[in-house]
Amino acid sequence: MSDNKSTGSDLTEAALFFHQHPRPGKLEIQATKPLGNQRDLALAYSPGVAAPCEEIAKDPAKAADYTARANLVGVISNGTAVLGLGAIGPLASKPVMEGKAVLFKKFAGIDVFDIEVDELDVDRFVDAVAVLEPTFGGINLEDIKAPECFQIEAKLRERMNIPVFHDDQHGTAIIVGAAVRNGLELAGKKMSEAKVVASGAGAAALACLNMLVSLGVKRENIWISDIEGVVYEGREALMDEWKSKFAQKTDKRTLSEIIEGADVFLGLSAAGVLKPEMVATMGKGPLILALANPRPEIMPEDAQAVRSDVVMCTGRSDYPNQVNNVLCFPYIFRGALDVGATSINEEMKHAAVEAIAELAKEEPSDVAARAYGGATETFGPKYLIPSPFDQRLILRIAPAVAKAAMATGVATRPIEDFDAYLDRLNRFVFRSGLIMKPIIQAAGQDAKRIIYAEGEDERVLRAAQVLLEDKVAIPVLVGRPDVLQSRCERFGLKIRPGTDFEYINPQDDPRYRDYVDDYFACVGRKGMPPDAARTVVRTNSTVIAALAVRRGDADAVICGLEGRFIRHLRDIRQIIGLRDGVRDLSALSLLINSSGAIFLSDTFVSEEPTAEELAEMAALAAEEIHCFGIEPKVALLSLSNFGSRDTASSRKMRDALEILWERCPNLEVDGEMHGDSALNEMLRKRVMPDSRLKGEANLLLFPNLDAANIALNLLKVATSALHVGPILLGTAKPAHILTPSVTSRGVVNMSALASVEAQKKAGA
Repeated sequence: MSDNKSTGSDLTEAALFFHQHPRPGKLEIQATKPLGNQRDLALAYSPGVAAPCEEIAKDPAKAADYTARANLVGVISNGTAVLGLGAIGPLASKPVMEGKAVLFKKFAGIDVFDIEVDELDVDRFVDAVAVLEPTFGGINLEDIKAPECFQIEAKLRERMNIPVFHDDQHGTAIIVGAAVRNGLELAGKKMSEAKVVASGAGAAALACLNMLVSLGVKRENIWISDIEGVVYEGREALMDEWKSKFAQKTDKRTLSEIIEGADVFLGLSAAGVLKPEMVATMGKGPLILALANPRPEIMPEDAQAVRSDVVMCTGRSDYPNQVNNVLCFPYIFRGALDVGATSINEEMKHAAVEAIAELAKEEPSDVAARAYGGATETFGPKYLIPSPFDQRLILRIAPAVAKAAMATGVATRPIEDFDAYLDRLNRFVFRSGLIMKPIIQAAGQDAKRIIYAEGEDERVLRAAQVLLEDKVAIPVLVGRPDVLQSRCERFGLKIRPGTDFEYINPQDDPRYRDYVDDYFACVGRKGMPPDAARTVVRTNSTVIAALAVRRGDADAVICGLEGRFIRHLRDIRQIIGLRDGVRDLSALSLLINSSGAIFLSDTFVSEEPTAEELAEMAALAAEEIHCFGIEPKVALLSLSNFGSRDTASSRKMRDALEILWERCPNLEVDGEMHGDSALNEMLRKRVMPDSRLKGEANLLLFPNLDAANIALNLLKVATSALHVGPILLGTAKPAHILTPSVTSRGVVNMSALASVEAQKKAGA
């Protein structure tokens, strides 16, 4: 593979393209009400809009009922301390602020306006933000340098009657607090006795130290070193009132002097600051939080080389115990907004610390274990804090913060029914659009060999580079080496055949005769003479790829980027075959859009499935959906709504339902029903109050292929959905037939899924 410089260049180009296309930026504004006729317009604007205006004028609290304010946060910066970029200014900080907005929306369903303020004076900046209070339900200050960030937050909290939260300080502090709490507990140490040494004294570091003090660490046991050395009493260089609180009366001046005997090292400074020889002098079972990015103060392997008892946290996703602000800030705001909190106080922050720390100790749920390939970590040195993508975070943190707000009297709209509240949060988890994350993570735990029939296709080559960089799968390409080489060069890819990935050359491969023999064994009694078999193995790349999987030269096959689906299906059926006990193959499609995700079946294979086949494909689809960490909710669709019409297709769906109820008693399934009844529980209850299906269905089964495929393509275009699939179900080994319209991103997604399926097959 190429060097880091080349990798960085590739990432830069990809990031610039990502931000520019298909339209610049990462955000847009969408209407939440229909505006389909004159009456809608009259209600949305003049004259209808006068009614909510008058109600809010009489009672300002009504703004939460009639506007988006209660779910709207302002992400505000002046660009003086952006990521690792420094003081690049407000305009250059806008991509970061848009990124923060995306995280709020994706993780917690919170809407955001990002506001970049061109102002360095503290009071003028505060004035500019404070007058925006009528617009927002909360303010998230971002990337503002210290010490101004302390002054700005304090003044805004005093002036504004909505939550003001500087995430760089408090988000990091909350996660660090949870990690230190659990780390010391694991080591059998007490907070009150722990020695903490910090490298760095910026906003995040000082907030973390203040949090640790509030959790029980004694101020006299905290030592700081920054670019001027140890923070000591009497020091004048780079000192301020916030840093001075931690000044020690000492003649020690370097990090190496104060680190001796330390129980906790907190790094929010620069790469390489903590040396292995310093780690060697730390106390028994030391906890190191090396949070500089992209390279921490010390790499985990370097620390563990000198201390086998060290426990590590970093800010990186490729090591255990990632300290990432996304672990908490969306959910803290979610809980605060949902009770109309006037501030985010210390009790609410402590509630978040406790929720995060306790979640790490919970037994992994069955859903989480399935989602992460059955390899979910349990509480210990490699799992002090939850994964940033643990779906349970919103279910633990938001209610805890909401309850703390209510208990401390800052909630203006207390939650009366927490069971109903948890149900709403549960529904959001599925709609969050992060459905592929557990699949990608599980695939990376044990990357499998995926063979691509159309290896010379640009989309496959681009996907292969991503898969190799992210260690999601090991690509094997069917293609001519000279063509693969030239196309990699033409497309500006750094990967090369024979060096970075394996390939099968259909024109000259030493396994050719063995492949022919295996193919003839599959089709020799199905009208395929030996001469024809030899020709097919030279010319049909899907046959070659399927044979590679059959023989064990690869773990899964992906094909279908060229040619008709039915032709590829024939080859897969003949060579890979059916899984034991399965009647026939079926295809499951996943659509992901801004509203969430939904599965549809059978979208590509069975023209007129019988009731038995429908029941089987529902069971297979439910099994596959579990791979995503989702509990399937199945609706059997029909023109009949619970017996309203008596047709052959509606009777078939009823029969399928009876079979499923008998064979899969734990599966949440009902039917036959209309599509709107499947997706709207209120409509469903009107005709079937005791339906076994609760909430929104996430798996829709259709009576025939026409209905399923038409619905798939209409929904895909109408909702601008990302199509993951088709996911071929029922094969003896993982095999998927994509469509010619698939993108390289689609190839990556399906490769990750195929890798996870291959893992499960290997472990069966």
